[in-house]
Amino acid sequence: MAEQEIQLYRERFCCSICLDLLKDPVTTGCGHSYCKSCINNHWDNGEERGSYSCPQCRQTFTPRPVLWKNTMLADLVEELKKTGLQAAPPDHCYAGPEDVACDFCTGRKRKACKSCLDCLVSYCEKHLQPHFQSAPFKKHKLVEPSEKLQENICSHHDEVMKMFCRTDQQCICYLCSVEKHKHHNIVSAVAERTERQRELEVRRLTIQHRVKVTEKDLKLLQQEEEAVNGSADKAVEDSEKIFTELIRLLEKRSSDVKQQIRSQQETEVSRVRELQERLEQEITELKRKDHELQQLSDTEDHYQFLHNYPSLSPLSGFTHSSNIRIRPLRYFDDVTAAVSQVRGRLQDILSETETKILQIVSRVDVLLPQPEPETRADFLKYSQEITLDPNTAHKQMLLSEGNRKVTCMREEQSYSDHPDRFTVWYQVLSRESLTGHCYWEVEVGLGRRWTGSVGVAVTYQNICRGKDPESRFGVNDKSWMLDCKRESYLFHYNRTKTPVSGPVSSRVGVYLDHSAGVLSFYSVSDTMTLLHRIQTTFTQPLYAGVRFYINRSTAEFCNLK
Repeated sequence: MAEQEIQLYRERFCCSICLDLLKDPVTTGCGHSYCKSCINNHWDNGEERGSYSCPQCRQTFTPRPVLWKNTMLADLVEELKKTGLQAAPPDHCYAGPEDVACDFCTGRKRKACKSCLDCLVSYCEKHLQPHFQSAPFKKHKLVEPSEKLQENICSHHDEVMKMFCRTDQQCICYLCSVEKHKHHNIVSAVAERTERQRELEVRRLTIQHRVKVTEKDLKLLQQEEEAVNGSADKAVEDSEKIFTELIRLLEKRSSDVKQQIRSQQETEVSRVRELQERLEQEITELKRKDHELQQLSDTEDHYQFLHNYPSLSPLSGFTHSSNIRIRPLRYFDDVTAAVSQVRGRLQDILSETETKILQIVSRVDVLLPQPEPETRADFLKYSQEITLDPNTAHKQMLLSEGNRKVTCMREEQSYSDHPDRFTVWYQVLSRESLTGHCYWEVEVGLGRRWTGSVGVAVTYQNICRGKDPESRFGVNDKSWMLDCKRESYLFHYNRTKTPVSGPVSSRVGVYLDHSAGVLSFYSVSDTMTLLHRIQTTFTQPLYAGVRFYINRSTAEFCNLK
């Protein structure tokens, strides 16, 4: 009942504009009261100047009324404040469907600002005050508002679950610890939380470290992107300049050819026209002579004919048409043929250059990290067929099975001399060069002697041959070798031997990611077990290799296709 009365008072003594208790109350001519500042601001910001209305009843006042303080109402509000009446909270203080409500509020509940893990109750700001004012409450654990507080209550004993059963991995109450969970590994929830918190911090540190590493990689990739874009933009700009110069050169050459043709055309046409004029003059002269002869021929008086005949002038020399050589109308066709030949050669050059440029562009590769295969099926996607090169095999190594299998023999084989042949150490290289992603498997046979071993290697082609000790696999910085013994493995590189642990198998898998600089050796049986992995930078194509230590040992590159 008291709560309803307080709510009624709040509604009566609140300003309808700010929804708070009246401050410096004033009353309009229509009888409604407001905070003085609220009504003045309302009228100051009104759309219609010269007309002022009440926000509640809409009664209009003209001119703007003078507002006087309602002293009686102001005194009444002050008295009510002393009795504990406060302004009604705004709507946003009340709990909505998505909020945690205060468990102490009656009627319309406010939003909870904290939940107490000891009381298992959620409190609004008003009802939370005892937890800050009373000494016993100050020891309670306050957390952000939660709707799951009841989950902390044991469903069997209706007690707070403050224990943790490590055997069953669940929270329990004290009664559960002496009944259903008796003889289990039980600790306090606080102790378990402390241990799990330490684990959590370790995981967070791991995650934070990975974030830093990933951010560093991201920065490198951003720099790589900028470098790729910058290099590409410069290449495009330079190429455009070169092609522009080439076009300008072709245009100039075209202009020169055109000028040469026109100059020769002008010369030849001038000569032809000069000859035409001479022939036209000659025709005129001949016609005149013919006319004189015609007149003399038509003379009937014999005396006059004979008298005038000696006075005829002799015929001058003339250009006969048979002396003029008329060629077919192909005067400048040779020029066209020459230009066409240049065009053909230029097309060939451009075609060859285009192919070369495409090859160069296709080799541009940003080295992005690729996940290493996990299952044998994943590895087989990169399977590489390996055959051995007879020109590299030591003369006591017999190749068979289409040059996929090699056996170390007592007798020398009938190999011819070759500069690529290993002459001292029992070694052989593959025909195929290895780049990109490659995977192959080698079946190793150690012969009868217990101390035997077979080396499975990869190497650069320019490894030494002959008696030089550095021509042995794994004794230089050009080769990497896994030495396979009956009961163990040993990895060789640059005169360093590293013991390798792992299940011994007669089959060894080798995975190469050349661009990423990854080389891994695996023991292959029903499962694949990583034996040894290196991370380096390969500067040349690699070749698979085999090295023997004793006779009768074998190695066969398996057909995985």
